[in-house]
Amino acid sequence: MTFDQLKEKAHELPLEPGVYLRQDKTGQVIYVGKAKKLRNRVSQYFVDAASHTPKTRLMVSQIDHFDVIVAASEFEALVLECSLIKRHMPKYNILLKDDKGYPYLRIDLREEYPAMTLSNRVLDDGADYYGPFGGRYVTQQLIDTIRLTFKLPGCSKKFPRDVGKERPCLNYHMNNCDAWCQPGKSPQTYQAVMKQVTLLLQGKYQQVAAQLRQQMEEASEALEFEQAAAYRDRLLAIENLGKKQLVTAGTMAHTDVIGYYQSEAKACFSVLHFVDGSLLDKDYEILPVSDDPNEAVSTLVKQYYLSRNCAPKEILLPFEMEDAQLFAELLYQNLKKRVHIRVPQRGDNVRLVALANKNAREEAERVTSKEERTNGTLKLLQSMLGLPESPRRMESFDISNMAGRDIVASMVVFQDGKPLKRDYKRFQVQDLENQDDYASMYQVITRRFRHFKQGDKGFSEAPDLLLIDGGAVHAKTAENALRALDLSFPVFGMVKDNRHRTRALVTSEGWEIGIQAAPAVFALIGQIQEETHRFAISYNRLLRSRRMRESILDQIPGVGEVRKKKLLEKFKSVSAIQKASREALREVLPAAQADAVFDFFHSQQGEST
Repeated sequence: MTFDQLKEKAHELPLEPGVYLRQDKTGQVIYVGKAKKLRNRVSQYFVDAASHTPKTRLMVSQIDHFDVIVAASEFEALVLECSLIKRHMPKYNILLKDDKGYPYLRIDLREEYPAMTLSNRVLDDGADYYGPFGGRYVTQQLIDTIRLTFKLPGCSKKFPRDVGKERPCLNYHMNNCDAWCQPGKSPQTYQAVMKQVTLLLQGKYQQVAAQLRQQMEEASEALEFEQAAAYRDRLLAIENLGKKQLVTAGTMAHTDVIGYYQSEAKACFSVLHFVDGSLLDKDYEILPVSDDPNEAVSTLVKQYYLSRNCAPKEILLPFEMEDAQLFAELLYQNLKKRVHIRVPQRGDNVRLVALANKNAREEAERVTSKEERTNGTLKLLQSMLGLPESPRRMESFDISNMAGRDIVASMVVFQDGKPLKRDYKRFQVQDLENQDDYASMYQVITRRFRHFKQGDKGFSEAPDLLLIDGGAVHAKTAENALRALDLSFPVFGMVKDNRHRTRALVTSEGWEIGIQAAPAVFALIGQIQEETHRFAISYNRLLRSRRMRESILDQIPGVGEVRKKKLLEKFKSVSAIQKASREALREVLPAAQADAVFDFFHSQQGEST
């Protein structure tokens, strides 16, 4: 479909909740989204393309057609969206890493001797699944720890087939197994132990401990001291197992605190797990930068908990989640557990969210190189200014003068976010008797790009962006100069606030683009503007100093251009000439002229004293 056909189709959609699937020419689903009102949401992408970020514009440009599924309610749309994202894994949706490498722990209590096994996915087979956990190694460690804690078999025997066939193995003699392969151990007793295992995996730590404590006391009262000691050891083992490993497995957290941070190059989604107010574990994932951090957090939270099939009692968020109540209802349907999702407004919970954000920031910064950070800043600048490509080469111009005299201009070049001093240029404005910044800028831009069109050495590189020190009129003046040469480059003015700090960029039409909310871009533009101003001022001072210096020597009779040049070459400065002896001056000039120079300065000193 053409863009207009897509736009027309979007306007024909119903004002109903639902899900939309955007597809490319191959039929591949590239984005899945949900909407309260399909017509309003989908139409946004085909109304004002200029306002979209580069990533969104790229996605829209790849849409060949789209389908919609009307839902009965917003809740049904949420469920459908989560299901379709998991099925299609669209490249323009924010996605956590595929959880295929994170296995589940499977227990089927319907079996006579239930066993703990690994499973790559949850099957609809009536068994209980726990997880997913942090990889096969971590899951196997958890199984081994639970097996040793409850003294379950870890051998290759099959039950009840192998009961009574052999003597107990080494595991029994090492006190790692209760010899379930021997006669006298009933399947009912084994199943009771496995039920305690499932309670522990469900996070019901206190319930398991209470059961073992009661069993220990009953055995002691019955004078079965050996059995009571076995229950005591198991209780101690469970307490030693502690909460840390099970929190890591994602089963026991009371509160999860979500953090999110994105730099110019990378983003990080972090989850801090708390039990009884104590931080016991952290998960995080590095992701591409998102156009909308709020939407990113909302999407990632859904994927995180739905893929793990478990959730805490409370989830604290850094941003408002528009469909938080709907998602809480979805978790209740899936997990039969009430989860409270909220953004804290005050107190300790606000500090916990700040801590989660800090952890996300540290992880993102740790894996971001200086080059990636610079590239990210330039891409962000590209997005903010709506440029067709990342501004690798930026040229900045400034005019400087002193009371209308010594009018000069500077051209500073930043390549890949760093000053490229070998390409700096200085211009002395010509044929202007009075101060006129706009005429000066027009002349300088014209001269610089006339050299460019002629392919002159030092001017042959084309800029990706021109930055002009000044407002909209300065930017418009530069554009007019380019247009006169039949050239076109993106041009923006650099506007300062009343404290002479860079405030914003401005177009030639007067539209301001605020940059203070993007610290990296703000710092880069500020550095460019200060460097451009410094370079212009230094050239202006150099010319003014040279003019003042040369005008003093011009006042001495008999000292023309040639003899003035000889004096400056020898003594380097007017101050040194003034301090030179008569004999030293005669080494450079004829005696009469040397005496004239000496007498001029010493008579000047005499008059001033």
